[in-house]
Amino acid sequence: MRAYHISAPTLRPTITDIPRPIPARGEVAVRIAACGLNFADLLMIEGKYQDTPQAPFTLGMEVSGVVEALGPDTDGPAPGTRVAVFGGQGGLAEYGCFPLNRVVEMPDAMSFEAAAAFQIAYGTSHVALAHRAQMQPGETLLVLGAAGGVGLTAVEIGKLMGATVIACARGTDKLEAARTAGADHLIDAKTQDIRTIVKSLGGADVVYDPVGGEQWQAAFRACNPEARLLPIGFASGEVPQIPANHLLVKNISVLGVYWGGYLKFRPEVVTGSLTTLMGWYAQGRLKPHVSHVLPLARVAEGLELLRTRQSTGKVVITL
Repeated sequence: MRAYHISAPTLRPTITDIPRPIPARGEVAVRIAACGLNFADLLMIEGKYQDTPQAPFTLGMEVSGVVEALGPDTDGPAPGTRVAVFGGQGGLAEYGCFPLNRVVEMPDAMSFEAAAAFQIAYGTSHVALAHRAQMQPGETLLVLGAAGGVGLTAVEIGKLMGATVIACARGTDKLEAARTAGADHLIDAKTQDIRTIVKSLGGADVVYDPVGGEQWQAAFRACNPEARLLPIGFASGEVPQIPANHLLVKNISVLGVYWGGYLKFRPEVVTGSLTTLMGWYAQGRLKPHVSHVLPLARVAEGLELLRTRQSTGKVVITL
């Protein structure tokens, strides 16, 4: 089968032929239809992601497809069932074998492209806002990188949870995507001062930040007392340093969010969140935004869209 594969630690990934996997006990074999790209894929290529597998491995963290077979003594979805899976790796291939406890049946109305774009982006934002920040209706949420794969979902979920949402992104087109997702106020990070505008709007109670760098610093200085800051990632390439004395003075909390980490020590947080999110999707309350759908042959182009921040929402690769 074809796969976007890293064959050795010092080599770049290539599309190559590798053996089709056979499901072991507790695993489900899936014929993959689509795979969502994530900034973490770029970090894995550089060996900088916190959960980078040892080479050789196939890239691709979240997929959708159809169950082909179950491993020995494994009771799971019947062959032919449409499923979404967060595997952490192995998704940019024609077939994959994944642990049964990571397989979720898709709503009937959900497309494969939407399902491949759904789990990490919506899961990260829901766990961050509902579980970690425990955001309440009426609070003000500042979303940095608001037109990116996770940023748009934070805008959308923030509105569903009753927050006033301030969306920060770079350029008119990206801000329009955030407005369509439900943002109440817009800030152009290219031309406007984040701190000044957020303060003029009453300050931020919750900050959702997949960017880091200078934008984190500006948001930090625009926080209200008892605000909660959520570092989601560092797309700017700069991990911000946090002045603990400022946390103390304003009673601010910084709450790290690594969605995939919950699968290791509290998987019920992830499964409960996905149950809620799939229910919202089935009710028509969530609308995944996929800006690019590309074939496997163009996966490098899709990753470059993420690297250069040219995409809005998610980039999905079809198999």
